[in-house]
Amino acid sequence: MSDNGDNHAPLAYMERTRLYYRALGYDNDYVWAHHDDVPFVRLAKSLSQARIALITTAGPPDLSNRNAKGRKAPWSAPIDAPPASFDTDLAWDKESTHTDDRETFLPLDAAKALVAEGVIGGLTRSFVGAPTDYSHEKTWQHDAPEILRRLRDEGADAALLTAL
Repeated sequence: MSDNGDNHAPLAYMERTRLYYRALGYDNDYVWAHHDDVPFVRLAKSLSQARIALITTAGPPDLSNRNAKGRKAPWSAPIDAPPASFDTDLAWDKESTHTDDRETFLPLDAAKALVAEGVIGGLTRSFVGAPTDYSHEKTWQHDAPEILRRLRDEGADAALLTAL
């Protein structure tokens, strides 16, 4: 629900995030990533024929997504056997939402239903977890290429990112 009480008005996410971080004591606003050249392309086939990968920013329940230096790294798990719980200990507005419903940050059941209805051609065997370390450089130089490699290995035509 938006601040003005209208259930259909979009949430001013970026402004709300700025205010949230200021309330946590941060003096500088987060610098949102921006790209002069957007690396997106149209699907080469219809959505009903496309294989879709799901990407979440939630982490695994253990520390299995850590690299040799202890930093978070991309991780994957089968969509038919997701972890029972996820690491959702991130800086998010815990007063306005919760993570008790996995479908809010990894919509496996909804995606499977869309496949069954023929809206989506299929899903990749695994979903991917994207780390949230707030480093544009790390994201572009390390995490994004690794996630792309995983998506290509899975035969994904497109990906749906759901953020926590």
